[in-house]
Amino acid sequence: MRWTSMLAIYVLFWAFSVFLVLPWGVRTSAEAGAEHVPGTAESAPHEFSLKKVAIRTTIVATILFALFIANYKFGWVHPGMVVGAVER
Repeated sequence: MRWTSMLAIYVLFWAFSVFLVLPWGVRTSAEAGAEHVPGTAESAPHEFSLKKVAIRTTIVATILFALFIANYKFGWVHPGMVVGAVER
């Protein structure tokens, strides 16, 4: 696999991982014991740290990408397995 393909796939894993990581550790103003700010949704996060989200996303994406590359190299799951299961 070319390095450009690997980079593109990693970026896709990273973008997907953002949506997995975003709800982790989110606390609303009510849960944090702070006063609700008028004009915001009650479910809005009390504090948001882009740095924490980026670090967590990078860790998750790297783990998923490593599993993808390992599967690519060792062939644990391949198209023949999926096609064979559908035909049965």
